[in-house]
Amino acid sequence: MPVRNQLVRGAGVLLPISSLPSNYGIGTFGSQAFRFIDFLKNAGQKYWQVLPIGPTSYGDSPYQSFSAFAGNPYFIDLDILIEEGLLTADEVCSVSWGVRDENVDYAALFQSRLFILKKAFFRSRHMDTAEYTNFCSENAYWLDDYCLFMSLKNQFDNQPWSLWPEDIRFHRFSSICCYSEKLSSDIDFWKFCQYKFFEQWNRVKTYANRLGIQIIGDVPIYVALDSADVWGNSELFQLDAQRRPTKVAGVPPDLFSKEGQLWGNPLYDWDAMEHSGFDWWKKRMGFSTKIYDRIRIDHFIGIVRYYVIPAEETTAVNGCWQPGPGRKLTDAINASVGTGKIIAEDLGEVVPEVKKLLEKNGYPGMKVLQFAFDGNPANPHLPMNYIRNTVVYAGTHDNETQVGYFNKLPAKKIRYAKEYLNVKRRKDLPGAVLRAAYASVADTVIFQAQDILFLPAEARMNYPSTVGTNWRWRLKKGQLTDEISKELCDLARIYGR
Repeated sequence: MPVRNQLVRGAGVLLPISSLPSNYGIGTFGSQAFRFIDFLKNAGQKYWQVLPIGPTSYGDSPYQSFSAFAGNPYFIDLDILIEEGLLTADEVCSVSWGVRDENVDYAALFQSRLFILKKAFFRSRHMDTAEYTNFCSENAYWLDDYCLFMSLKNQFDNQPWSLWPEDIRFHRFSSICCYSEKLSSDIDFWKFCQYKFFEQWNRVKTYANRLGIQIIGDVPIYVALDSADVWGNSELFQLDAQRRPTKVAGVPPDLFSKEGQLWGNPLYDWDAMEHSGFDWWKKRMGFSTKIYDRIRIDHFIGIVRYYVIPAEETTAVNGCWQPGPGRKLTDAINASVGTGKIIAEDLGEVVPEVKKLLEKNGYPGMKVLQFAFDGNPANPHLPMNYIRNTVVYAGTHDNETQVGYFNKLPAKKIRYAKEYLNVKRRKDLPGAVLRAAYASVADTVIFQAQDILFLPAEARMNYPSTVGTNWRWRLKKGQLTDEISKELCDLARIYGR
């Protein structure tokens, strides 16, 4: 088996950027990001895993972004802009960023964040710098389309591009030129946001790497329909002559959902992708290696086979499986990431072809302890069945917190979990799971911040297939204590992580 993708034995914490504490409604690349890295270092951790960091759209999901390349301007730290003289403290404090520090108020951010960032843009002298010129030049292959896309959304009352006038909806060259000139000031603003985003992100990543912390990024396999990627590359997706999806993505019914999950993302035209040499994917993954140290590919099984749902359906029941590009795509990915390392999110119905592709590439797969305690000793999610080249989680952003999970687990499964983990009380199970993961042979252990804090179900990040209350949970300042740091550090020391 190839070893190029095998991770160094270690442990880490999953914490989205949005969940960091800050004074301005959502986590940012400011001082609290650096303090969290200090916590990881002191806790003997080697990895910080984040969720996708792209600009979010309706529903606030980081897995439904306006771009597969751009960064979320909400994460630009305002205190840094104050230090740079681009904003005043009075300006940022005069705005309501929400009333609860433990939750993101996306409606408040939508109303105020860009308004504040525009003040900074108009005062900035970045356009005359070599750094800004180089940034625009190096990222032109995605930056120009994205910034025009966002300017056009503002021009057309934030409607999805599928409802724009036909000339620009079809991404015609003459219309691109016309609108680029007409909206030049707006385009410059969006470029400023991306410049500041990656300037601040690179400082955070550099600091983490200096302390021996690796950043694990998350790449969704699909992109949103309302994105610069689909608008500017419609030939690479399964769209009709009017640029409307003919088939969409999702997963079939299972034990968790009788109707399956209808994600609604447009599906790739894999023949067109292959004809182009998978150029879009190469650019996407090559870009990801610049901003992350490790890359988790979400829904990896979709590379082997993907679920196809007719666009007119309202559930995922009437879908079917189609073969994906398989090794052709992973060869292209490997060529684009160089020495970068891939983690494959291989959860779901794993067919033999998925296992073969993982083994061929040496990608570590994932195990989730919340799937382990069904009473079957052959369950692959039980620690005794792991292999080294594995990343183990207690749960992911789509699952309950550990405390919430065990509080709801049926008595039969609780009995088995107690027997397996050798504990007497239900309340001791979350801590026993943490120790069992650290003690396992799996090279990498990642726990959500909620689960090292042993928080209840109310701290859950996402309920799949729902809209309105997700992606909101945040840390409070001081919540990650020295005591927690010492406990994690002791586990890392004891079990060689």
